[in-house]
Amino acid sequence: MELDKKLIGHEFEPFTATVEAGKIKLFCKAIGEEDPIYSDEAAAKAAGYRGITAPLTFLRALQADDPNKGGLLRLLNVDIGLILHGEQHFEYYAPVVVGDVVTCQEKVVDIYDKKGGALWFVVQEMEMKDQAGKLLAKGRGVTVVRNPDAAKK
Repeated sequence: MELDKKLIGHEFEPFTATVEAGKIKLFCKAIGEEDPIYSDEAAAKAAGYRGITAPLTFLRALQADDPNKGGLLRLLNVDIGLILHGEQHFEYYAPVVVGDVVTCQEKVVDIYDKKGGALWFVVQEMEMKDQAGKLLAKGRGVTVVRNPDAAKK
């Protein structure tokens, strides 16, 4: 198995997701976050936000709203059992608050291998903008793909 480097530059269909108070509440419960800026509008506004704000890592959960789930797997034509989420990084430009409609645009920016082709690394970047087109964050993720043919060599 070899991944096709011609996939570098592939842009996925953009999608939008609305930031909802209930989703933030569930996310905060899952990570043990209790700061009232994530659940109480008055506390959030007193802290200088436009409204209830989302924790920084909530953007990763927002990516789960992609209606084209599994798009990378289909693009690469690999089984989910061969992949591992290797890295995730974000650069933040503006707070995300309840009611924001976030448009996410992701693309493949690099594909490279290590260990003589036993492992492939697929680097994706995503821009997230609000309903006014203002850049909220940029994300960079690395998906590791195990080459099942490497053990046969």
